[in-house]
Amino acid sequence: MSRRSEPVPFAFLAEADTFRSNVTPPPRQRGSFGEIAGRWLLGLTVVAGLVGSLLLGLPALSTPSGPPAPQSQASQGHR
Repeated sequence: MSRRSEPVPFAFLAEADTFRSNVTPPPRQRGSFGEIAGRWLLGLTVVAGLVGSLLLGLPALSTPSGPPAPQSQASQGHR
């Protein structure tokens, strides 16, 4: 019993991976000075925000290196 391949609607989709176009896309246009400056400004803002949050968050993440604080009598219990 041999299987016959049935015609598939949109058969061109099955051949899409083997299709090669001979049309080259147009070259990308270079951005204007304002667009390039805006991208740089946005990038610098994001980097400055990350660095600022790191600098502000470091004291909260560090462990105290001094002598331990004296405990109250309530935490030691009465003798």
